[in-house]
Amino acid sequence: MPAASANLTQTAALARGVTALSVATAGILVTLKAVIWWVSGSVALMASMADSGLDLIASLATFAAVRYAAAPPDAEHRYGHGKAEAFAGLIQAGLVFASAALIAQEAVHHIIHPEPVAREGWAIAVMLVSTVFTIGLIAAQTRLLRRADSVAIAADRTHYAADLASNLIALAGIGAVAAFGWVSLDAVAGLLIAGLLLWGAIVVFRQASNQLLDHELPEEARSRIAELVMRDSRLTNVHQLRTRASGRFVHIQMHADLDPDLSLEAAYQAVMAAEARILEAFPAADIIIHPDPRGRAQSHGRAGPHDGGFAEFVADEEPPAERP
Repeated sequence: MPAASANLTQTAALARGVTALSVATAGILVTLKAVIWWVSGSVALMASMADSGLDLIASLATFAAVRYAAAPPDAEHRYGHGKAEAFAGLIQAGLVFASAALIAQEAVHHIIHPEPVAREGWAIAVMLVSTVFTIGLIAAQTRLLRRADSVAIAADRTHYAADLASNLIALAGIGAVAAFGWVSLDAVAGLLIAGLLLWGAIVVFRQASNQLLDHELPEEARSRIAELVMRDSRLTNVHQLRTRASGRFVHIQMHADLDPDLSLEAAYQAVMAAEARILEAFPAADIIIHPDPRGRAQSHGRAGPHDGGFAEFVADEEPPAERP
């Protein structure tokens, strides 16, 4: 099996394991928090429990999306199924928005009409357990994201990072009630959690929307792609470079100038070698390189008969200089 294919297979298996761990963690935490909230009546714990309940739904969506997104292209989805991850991200963002609104409403009510918190010790204990579980899950998700991009798992990690922050805030609120009897601080902690959830939802929504709207890869990645192509002196100048992400996969297409006197076989070998260099750096890439005879190709800078609706975008800066 080629190294790139083996790497993708290993990453896909790791992603499946991480999403299963996410579902298990959310299930355990929502059960623990529900039991202790029932006996304590803590608003901060209720807020954290509601967040964990939505974590469970979001984790289930991510669990399904990661498996669907890893399916190979078929006759009806020639670009693969990677954008299922972005849809899962949008689901997560919507759930978090709803959670933030409900928690904020409840917290404001309890600030105006404070109620005592019972069994603070149990509430603190379950929040400590929740914090340990959440830290372990975030660590596993971070290790995966260092190996491959995944908008669904990145969104899930953002959600759990907000959950970790909410756990710490809830601990502070419940602790203040237990230590000083400041009942209203429990509700204030719930309101702070709602604010964190709202910010997390905005981050997740932006990440998912960028993929669904075919946002370009970061400029560093685009520069890296151009540099890899032009590492071969037969390929001079890259233009019409277009990139987009689809889950863990990226689609790359470009025009590259070649010596017009090269044979078809030599031009083919140069392009294939360039694709191999890109795949080494971006193992999940789908690549199309259109060879142009240097100095003889029609300009792609303005709409013409061969450009359709996608004439080359001309930026303020000059294109990469050709080699002498």
